[in-house]
This record gives sequence, structure tokens and C-alpha cells, in this order.
Amino acid sequence: MSQLPIQIIPAAVLRKVAQPVAAVDKRIAAFMHDMAETMYKGNGIGLAANQVGSLDRVITVDVSDERDGKNVLLMANPEVVWHDPDETFTYNEGCLSIPGHYAKVTRPKRIRMTYLDAAGKKCELEAEDLLSQCIQHEIDHLNGVLFIDHLSKLKRDMILRKIDKEQRAEDGHVL
Repeated sequence: MSQLPIQIIPAAVLRKVAQPVAAVDKRIAAFMHDMAETMYKGNGIGLAANQVGSLDRVITVDVSDERDGKNVLLMANPEVVWHDPDETFTYNEGCLSIPGHYAKVTRPKRIRMTYLDAAGKKCELEAEDLLSQCIQHEIDHLNGVLFIDHLSKLKRDMILRKIDKEQRAEDGHVL
């Protein structure tokens, strides 16, 4: 396994729609494990392929307290097939591709989804609370959507201005 480079906003790949994988072959399975290693090294609880520069429709998630790889979900072609329209869950989301920035995002509390695991087996999963939130966040990435897109224009613009200022400071262009 190897750690992959994380793409940081405004990298164009973060706004592209990932394409379904035809099958989970050795390359995709190895990629899933590399993504998990990258997620853990970045201290994240989820990671989408777009975030490491790939447009394969793959995510990794581990919201367990241990975060030791025993509870990691490796998912290809994840798809939410149902969500609870009545109950929501709000979490202070962050993102490895938008480091240092967090905001409260409200999403459906419970979802049911399908995906292919690292062995290529079709699986179903029901998730709620933080697991549901994380999966939805990562699927958003696969659709070119960032958590800041769920914020008001004012909050989103504040974060984008801060990011722009941080990047100009790194480049030595602060006025």
C-alpha cells in the first residue's frame, strides 16, 4: 500500500464527476487500500477518489473510534437508494481537500445504499448519524460537490476568501 497525494481546493478534479468502475479488479482493490491508508494518514474519516486525483467512483470510510482498518468500508460505485425524508443530522464537517475549514452541514439522518466491496461483491448498507453523514459527503465528492456547496452563499464565500488568502500567502503574494 502507498499513500496518495491529496488534491486541495481549487484543484479542477474536485469539481468533476467520477465514473462508475466496470468491475472491482486487482487495480481497483489496491487503489481502495491505498485510499484507506491515505485517509488514515490524513486523519480523515472518509476519502473519495476525486480527492486523490482519480475519477474512479470509489470511496473509503471509517468513523470507528479505533480507526485501525478493521472497520473500514471500501466502496466502489456507492449509491444511496433511500434516505429518511423526515429526520436530519447536523455535523461540523471538514474535508481533507479543504484543510483547516469546518462548517455545520445538515443531511438526512438515515440512508440505505448499495456498493461493490473490495472483492467485487454487491453489498447493501443502512447507515445513520455520522456514518450516514460521512458517506453522503464522500458521494458528493464523486459528483463534484464539496461540503461548502451546502452552505449559504455568505458562509461559502467567506471560506473561499480565506482559502484564497492562505494560498496567496503561501505563494508570497499577500498585499
